[in-house]
Amino acid sequence: MTPLGGLIARRIRATGPITVAEYMTEALQHPRFGYYATRDPLGAAGDFITAPEVSQIFGELIGLWCAEAWMRLGRPDPMLLIELGPGRGTLMADALRAAKAVPEFHRALRLHLVETSPALRALQAKALAGVESSWHATLDTVPEGPLLVVANEFLDALPIRQFQRGDGEWRERRIGLGPDGESLVFVLEGRESPAAALVSPRLAGAAAGAIAEVCPAASALSAALARRIVRTGGAALLIDYGHVRSACGETLQAVRAHRPHLVLEEPGSADITAHVDFEAVAAAARSAGAVVRGPVTQGDFLRALGIDLRKHRLLESATAEQRQSIESGVRRLIDPAEMGTLFKVLALTHPALAAPEGFTETATP
Repeated sequence: MTPLGGLIARRIRATGPITVAEYMTEALQHPRFGYYATRDPLGAAGDFITAPEVSQIFGELIGLWCAEAWMRLGRPDPMLLIELGPGRGTLMADALRAAKAVPEFHRALRLHLVETSPALRALQAKALAGVESSWHATLDTVPEGPLLVVANEFLDALPIRQFQRGDGEWRERRIGLGPDGESLVFVLEGRESPAAALVSPRLAGAAAGAIAEVCPAASALSAALARRIVRTGGAALLIDYGHVRSACGETLQAVRAHRPHLVLEEPGSADITAHVDFEAVAAAARSAGAVVRGPVTQGDFLRALGIDLRKHRLLESATAEQRQSIESGVRRLIDPAEMGTLFKVLALTHPALAAPEGFTETATP
């Protein structure tokens, strides 16, 4: 058992089973033993690879998307550029390099990075050396002003709660102790939880045994972003894997060394995520006054932004080895069998802002 596993087991013995959300928070964010506090999880030597690490084109197109949105917003100066969960800083480094093509936009930017991991903050500082940046533990401490927000694979790591359908009611799944008094196991509450009100009413007819997952943290963040966008002007771009409509299904998963890992085994040693419910995220933003565009698939979004044209330009001066890397990277980003369909892109915008690049003029109802 990991040190964090021991702490969680002691907590359960003292106070009873904990929610899945509480477990995820401890496993990922514990200040001493949490997953993100102790390592660089990205890359071939880590546990997973995100789109910015797959190809530089991803971050470049995001940077140009931000520049175009800035122009539609009336070219405010200063302009807050905020990234939630910046990873190694790769996306932002590529985005800022591309943004230099619009000098006025580049000069207007004030960069703010929302990151809790000391290990990742150090990597971000290295990747963004020479760029004036401010780090924050939460969005709350980012100053007011017109803002552009980028969140790539951020929502999927926010803590979820799970409910299981039975006898016409939703009972919450929690994490307790096995018969040995040490191992962590899933347990089910004996009666319907008041928190079951979080489950979409559309799922009321789910079959017995069905699992529903809700992420109050994602909805709260979406609403907070929307309120700021409506108040000061701006847009947010949310990119992640998940489903367009709220639906039943267990998506909670852990990954270690690029392989599936048991969620309750050795907490703190593996990444834990769940698919994003884009319908719930969109509803929270809409209720706070923002206009919601999408979600569209990542493949369609990147094609609309010109990924093929950028690829061909890079290929013109590439070596044979570089050509192979460029081709495979783009394929991975947009191919339906890879990241192209599973990953979705959602935009939250000020009501006065026309549809930004990659989205239709008609907003999501």
